[in-house]
Amino acid sequence: MIVIPAVDILGGRAVQLVGGKPGTEKISLPDPWDVAKTWENKGAERLHVVDLDAAMGKGDNLAAISSIVSNTNIPVEVGGGIRTTEKAESLLDLGVDVVVGTRAVMDRKWLDDLVSSYPDRVILALDVKEGKIQVKGWKESSSETLENMLKNTSDMQLKGVLHTNVDVEGQNMGINIEETKSFRSMCPHPIIESGGISSKSDLELLEKIGIEYAVIGMAIYTGAIKPEEIWRK
Repeated sequence: MIVIPAVDILGGRAVQLVGGKPGTEKISLPDPWDVAKTWENKGAERLHVVDLDAAMGKGDNLAAISSIVSNTNIPVEVGGGIRTTEKAESLLDLGVDVVVGTRAVMDRKWLDDLVSSYPDRVILALDVKEGKIQVKGWKESSSETLENMLKNTSDMQLKGVLHTNVDVEGQNMGINIEETKSFRSMCPHPIIESGGISSKSDLELLEKIGIEYAVIGMAIYTGAIKPEEIWRK
């Protein structure tokens, strides 16, 4: 399993929020590109970048994202507020993979067209709270069920599916392994697991049930998971 550090950007800073809620920053660092480079230097093989401002419809952090891409030499995936083909293509042109959630869930044809144009470059984000898919920066629940969404995208050439458990996101209290097992049983694509990963044992559990990738945020910023435990320099 490949472990990917998260670089979440809000107002041009690298932050870690509790449950994705603004104002709950436990971590706030001034230079996202410097944070990204630090994780690369410590052995990370890939970076997971989230534009929180774009996800919330309050501007974007494209300059910071471009800086990360320019200053690192490992693959980067970027999500947050990618709701038009033009926005997706502007990021794809930087060489990153794109993570799409809200528009992809609400407009399957748009997702199908994007994936057809950029096979193996698009990651479908399914953020789940109390069993329901969340959209618009976790502000609303979709009427689309997880089972139907995964079934109806099973033949798409996705890079993978990002599964985030919003209920435990950013709380550093551990994963909900039963929910993740259920998601694994339904998902035909490689899974990028996110939300609540707080220890090396959580990562071992995820690997045991067949998760291919795991995104870690709060735990690595606070030292609960140490880089030397998961990466080789």
